[in-house]
Amino acid sequence: MKPSVTLELLIHEIRGEKVILDSDLARIYGVATRVLNQAVKRNQERFPEDFMFSLTRDEIKSMSQSVTSLARLKFSKEVRAFTEHGALMAANVLNSAEAVKMSVHLVRAFIKQRELMANQAEILKKLAQMDAKLLKHDEALRVVWRELQPLLAPPPPPSPPKPEIGFHVREEGAPYRVSKKKERRI
Repeated sequence: MKPSVTLELLIHEIRGEKVILDSDLARIYGVATRVLNQAVKRNQERFPEDFMFSLTRDEIKSMSQSVTSLARLKFSKEVRAFTEHGALMAANVLNSAEAVKMSVHLVRAFIKQRELMANQAEILKKLAQMDAKLLKHDEALRVVWRELQPLLAPPPPPSPPKPEIGFHVREEGAPYRVSKKKERRI
Protein backbone atom coordinates (compact mmCIF):
# COMPACT_ATOMS: atom_id res chain seq x y z
CA MET A 1 0.00 0.00 0.00
CA LYS A 2 1.34 3.42 -0.95
CA PRO A 3 0.88 5.48 2.20
CA SER A 4 1.00 8.91 0.60
CA VAL A 5 -2.09 8.58 -1.58
CA THR A 6 -4.44 5.87 -0.31
CA LEU A 7 -4.34 6.61 3.41
CA GLU A 8 -6.12 9.93 2.99
CA LEU A 9 -8.86 8.22 1.00
CA LEU A 10 -9.48 5.76 3.84
CA ILE A 11 -10.22 8.49 6.39
CA HIS A 12 -13.95 9.18 6.78
CA GLU A 13 -15.97 11.61 8.84
CA ILE A 14 -18.42 9.92 11.19
CA ARG A 15 -20.14 11.61 14.14
CA GLY A 16 -18.07 14.72 13.48
CA GLU A 17 -14.79 12.80 13.89
CA LYS A 18 -12.17 11.88 11.31
CA VAL A 19 -11.88 8.08 11.59
CA ILE A 20 -10.54 5.03 9.83
CA LEU A 21 -12.43 1.74 9.83
CA ASP A 22 -11.06 -1.40 11.48
CA SER A 23 -10.81 -3.37 8.22
CA ASP A 24 -8.82 -0.57 6.56
CA LEU A 25 -6.61 -0.13 9.63
CA ALA A 26 -5.90 -3.87 9.76
CA ARG A 27 -4.97 -3.85 6.06
CA ILE A 28 -2.63 -0.88 6.62
CA TYR A 29 -0.95 -2.61 9.57
CA GLY A 30 -0.64 -5.87 7.67
CA VAL A 31 -2.86 -8.01 9.91
CA ALA A 32 -6.28 -9.59 9.59
CA THR A 33 -9.24 -7.58 10.85
CA ARG A 34 -10.02 -10.26 13.45
CA VAL A 35 -6.45 -10.01 14.79
CA LEU A 36 -6.81 -6.25 15.19
CA ASN A 37 -10.19 -6.62 16.89
CA GLN A 38 -8.83 -9.30 19.26
CA ALA A 39 -5.95 -7.02 20.25
CA VAL A 40 -8.42 -4.19 20.88
CA LYS A 41 -10.65 -6.47 23.03
CA ARG A 42 -7.65 -7.60 25.10
CA ASN A 43 -6.67 -3.95 25.69
CA GLN A 44 -10.12 -2.37 26.01
CA GLU A 45 -8.92 0.11 28.67
CA ARG A 46 -6.61 1.71 26.09
CA PHE A 47 -9.50 2.56 23.77
CA PRO A 48 -11.95 5.04 25.32
CA GLU A 49 -14.85 6.44 23.24
CA ASP A 50 -12.75 9.29 21.83
CA PHE A 51 -10.18 6.75 20.50
CA MET A 52 -12.56 4.12 19.08
CA PHE A 53 -16.29 3.49 18.78
CA SER A 54 -18.53 0.91 17.15
CA LEU A 55 -20.71 1.94 14.25
CA THR A 56 -24.47 1.51 14.28
CA ARG A 57 -26.24 -0.38 11.49
CA ASP A 58 -27.56 2.90 10.07
CA GLU A 59 -24.04 4.37 9.93
CA ILE A 60 -22.78 1.23 8.21
CA LYS A 61 -25.61 1.35 5.66
CA SER A 62 -25.07 5.04 4.92
CA MET A 63 -21.34 4.49 4.46
CA SER A 64 -21.80 1.49 2.18
CA GLN A 65 -24.23 3.49 0.02
CA SER A 66 -21.91 6.48 -0.29
CA VAL A 67 -18.75 4.44 -0.93
CA THR A 68 -19.35 1.40 -3.11
CA SER A 69 -16.12 -0.33 -2.05
CA LEU A 70 -17.48 -0.44 1.50
CA ALA A 71 -20.40 -2.71 0.54
CA ARG A 72 -18.76 -5.54 2.48
CA LEU A 73 -19.52 -3.64 5.70
CA LYS A 74 -23.18 -4.67 5.49
CA PHE A 75 -22.24 -8.21 6.39
CA SER A 76 -19.86 -7.45 9.27
CA LYS A 77 -21.05 -8.18 12.79
CA GLU A 78 -19.35 -5.17 14.32
CA VAL A 79 -17.45 -2.38 12.61
CA ARG A 80 -15.16 -0.21 14.67
CA ALA A 81 -14.04 3.28 13.80
CA PHE A 82 -10.67 4.51 15.08
CA THR A 83 -9.78 8.17 15.52
CA GLU A 84 -6.22 9.35 14.97
CA HIS A 85 -5.27 8.56 18.57
CA GLY A 86 -7.05 5.21 18.44
CA ALA A 87 -5.20 4.22 15.28
CA LEU A 88 -1.91 5.06 16.94
CA MET A 89 -2.90 3.09 20.05
CA ALA A 90 -3.84 0.12 17.82
CA ALA A 91 -0.31 0.14 16.42
CA ASN A 92 1.02 -0.01 19.99
CA VAL A 93 -1.15 -2.98 21.01
CA LEU A 94 -0.36 -4.90 17.81
CA ASN A 95 3.33 -4.40 18.50
CA SER A 96 4.51 -5.42 15.04
CA ALA A 97 7.23 -3.69 13.07
CA GLU A 98 4.85 -3.10 10.14
CA ALA A 99 2.22 -1.54 12.41
CA VAL A 100 4.73 0.84 14.01
CA LYS A 101 6.09 1.88 10.60
CA MET A 102 2.67 2.44 9.08
CA SER A 103 1.33 4.30 12.13
CA VAL A 104 3.70 7.16 11.32
CA HIS A 105 2.25 7.42 7.81
CA LEU A 106 -1.27 7.20 9.17
CA VAL A 107 -0.72 10.03 11.66
CA ARG A 108 0.71 12.14 8.83
CA ALA A 109 -2.42 11.44 6.76
CA PHE A 110 -4.63 12.61 9.64
CA ILE A 111 -2.49 15.74 10.02
CA LYS A 112 -2.77 16.47 6.30
CA GLN A 113 -6.56 16.12 6.52
CA ARG A 114 -6.63 18.60 9.42
CA GLU A 115 -4.54 21.06 7.42
CA LEU A 116 -6.86 20.73 4.45
CA MET A 117 -9.86 21.36 6.70
CA ALA A 118 -8.15 24.42 8.20
CA ASN A 119 -7.37 25.75 4.72
CA GLN A 120 -10.97 25.22 3.66
CA ALA A 121 -12.20 27.04 6.75
CA GLU A 122 -9.88 29.96 6.00
CA ILE A 123 -11.07 30.08 2.39
CA LEU A 124 -14.72 30.01 3.50
CA LYS A 125 -14.02 32.84 5.95
CA LYS A 126 -12.45 34.96 3.20
CA LEU A 127 -15.35 34.21 0.86
CA ALA A 128 -17.81 35.32 3.55
CA GLN A 129 -15.89 38.58 3.97
CA MET A 130 -15.89 39.15 0.21
CA ASP A 131 -19.60 38.40 0.08
CA ALA A 132 -20.28 41.00 2.79
CA LYS A 133 -18.28 43.59 0.85
CA LEU A 134 -20.11 42.73 -2.36
CA LEU A 135 -23.47 43.14 -0.65
CA LYS A 136 -22.47 46.67 0.42
CA HIS A 137 -21.27 47.45 -3.10
CA ASP A 138 -24.46 46.00 -4.58
CA GLU A 139 -26.57 48.30 -2.43
CA ALA A 140 -24.47 51.31 -3.45
CA LEU A 141 -24.84 50.34 -7.11
CA ARG A 142 -28.61 50.05 -6.69
CA VAL A 143 -28.76 53.59 -5.28
CA VAL A 144 -26.66 54.93 -8.16
CA TRP A 145 -28.84 53.08 -10.66
CA ARG A 146 -32.05 54.52 -9.17
CA GLU A 147 -30.57 58.02 -9.34
CA LEU A 148 -29.42 57.57 -12.95
CA GLN A 149 -32.68 56.13 -14.23
CA PRO A 150 -34.43 59.51 -14.65
CA LEU A 151 -31.38 60.93 -16.41
CA LEU A 152 -31.08 57.97 -18.75
CA ALA A 153 -34.77 57.90 -19.68
CA PRO A 154 -35.63 59.51 -23.05
CA PRO A 155 -37.30 62.89 -22.78
CA PRO A 156 -41.09 62.82 -22.99
CA PRO A 157 -42.56 63.60 -26.41
CA PRO A 158 -43.29 67.30 -26.93
CA SER A 159 -46.83 68.30 -26.09
CA PRO A 160 -48.93 69.91 -28.84
CA PRO A 161 -48.85 73.71 -28.82
CA LYS A 162 -51.49 75.34 -26.69
CA PRO A 163 -54.08 77.29 -28.59
CA GLU A 164 -54.01 81.03 -28.20
CA ILE A 165 -56.69 82.55 -26.10
CA GLY A 166 -59.10 85.04 -27.65
CA PHE A 167 -60.83 85.76 -30.94
CA HIS A 168 -58.68 85.95 -34.03
CA VAL A 169 -59.70 86.71 -37.55
CA ARG A 170 -57.48 85.42 -40.21
CA GLU A 171 -57.67 86.88 -43.66
CA GLU A 172 -55.84 85.67 -46.58
CA GLY A 173 -53.09 87.91 -47.79
CA ALA A 174 -53.09 90.43 -45.00
CA PRO A 175 -52.07 89.77 -41.52
CA TYR A 176 -54.58 90.70 -38.94
CA ARG A 177 -53.33 93.44 -36.78
CA VAL A 178 -54.79 94.75 -33.65
CA SER A 179 -54.05 98.38 -33.11
CA LYS A 180 -53.60 99.64 -29.71
CA LYS A 181 -55.71 102.55 -28.75
CA LYS A 182 -53.88 105.56 -27.77
CA GLU A 183 -54.35 106.53 -24.28
CA ARG A 184 -56.21 109.70 -23.63
CA ARG A 185 -54.63 112.31 -21.63
CA ILE A 186 -56.76 114.44 -19.45
